[in-house]
Amino acid sequence: MKIIKTFRLQALLFVLGLPSFCMAQSNAPSVNHVAICTHDLKKSVAFYSDVMQLKKIPNPFKDTVHQWFSIGGGAALHVIAGNCPTEEHNINNHLCFKVASLPDFMKRLDEYNIKYGDWQGNYKKTLLRADGVLQIYFQDPDGYWIEVNNDK
Repeated sequence: MKIIKTFRLQALLFVLGLPSFCMAQSNAPSVNHVAICTHDLKKSVAFYSDVMQLKKIPNPFKDTVHQWFSIGGGAALHVIAGNCPTEEHNINNHLCFKVASLPDFMKRLDEYNIKYGDWQGNYKKTLLRADGVLQIYFQDPDGYWIEVNNDK
């Protein structure tokens, strides 16, 4: 009888402790939003809406200096108008998106006269990664680098 009570108590403690154990596992940070500064909010909003085809989402600040876009997976791109430092951005620091058809996306960039190329800057060239993913790079109106690829 004592063995059964001990087993029941251990089972109960395990079940009661399981939610906190599971919570500890899911408490790792995940992306909420990425924020970028822009000199011209109107120009950046047009770029991310029209060229990138990102969906605008509600602006929690309800003002005219912020615009939010959904970038998938529950994350957002937060574009903020401001007196941003004028600097050359390094291609190593980039935001990456994937598309179903890279050739179709490249046609879209051509329609908007957006210059794109491979990592080395070869105009209208793609780069095939070692894992078979095809990619291109280009810059937004403020010079931030963007990668678009065909990863599944």
